[in-house]
Amino acid sequence: MFEPELVLDAKAALAEGPSWNAKSQKLLWVDINGHTVNAFDPETGENESLDVGEKVGAVVPRENGGLVLAMESGFYTYSKETKELTPVENPEAHLQGNRFNDGKCDPQGRFWAGTMVLEGEHGEANLYRLDHDFKVNLMISDVTVSNGLAWNPEKSKMYYIDTKTKKIRSYEFDGETGSIDEERTIITIPEDMGSPDGMTIDEEGMLWIAFFHGGKVVRFNPDNGDRLSEVLMPASNVTSCAFGGENLDELYITTAREGLTEEELDRQPHAGGIFRIKPGVKGAPSYTFQG
Repeated sequence: MFEPELVLDAKAALAEGPSWNAKSQKLLWVDINGHTVNAFDPETGENESLDVGEKVGAVVPRENGGLVLAMESGFYTYSKETKELTPVENPEAHLQGNRFNDGKCDPQGRFWAGTMVLEGEHGEANLYRLDHDFKVNLMISDVTVSNGLAWNPEKSKMYYIDTKTKKIRSYEFDGETGSIDEERTIITIPEDMGSPDGMTIDEEGMLWIAFFHGGKVVRFNPDNGDRLSEVLMPASNVTSCAFGGENLDELYITTAREGLTEEELDRQPHAGGIFRIKPGVKGAPSYTFQG
């Protein structure tokens, strides 16, 4: 059994999108409903917070400095020098009931981010790929809540979660072109397990999936769907996870306060915090945007 360590009592409304910045040795994360992008330093315990003025679903570091973000109104870049946000493109300007949700970079440094339906019909959201030249490509449509992404150690497969389907899908991934094909459902989540949310992968190719309304992170074998281990969390709304630390042997886990009653918050005082475990296996790095 793993004992989650509370490393930041953030009390975030909806902490999400953890991404380990190897250069700074800090954990990037967002509070979607708090409108903030954050950088947590595990060495000092300090957390830098930037208010971006609207809901922000995901953030990744940019190789030449700064950040790339998937926000409520589309893709943006952020310059640490000028402190300015610059819009790139909003591929869903015509879908006012959607917002961007989870996202991360693939091994070649393209930024994948998807949207979710807040007001509208199921299937009106999508997954996009932002290339190095800032061209936006529609990759998967008919999505409702775009969430976890991961690439296997061989960089030949991509794994993806549309939460509402309660399925984990796999795709053959072409690193040179960034294309995906041969969609397969590899894991179907039982109804009583909670909603599959964010996801990462370890060096053995096993998936770590966070469960919203499930209070846990579960390690799965993507080849046969076996559940290998569970991390029981002191918060019911577990949103995502990412490997970090100097040796990528620490798993950082984000949680949320959103949707909890006052009674539930009394029982879960650290909901919305950032937690960490030592899982006994190293993980995949968080890739950097190369554009």
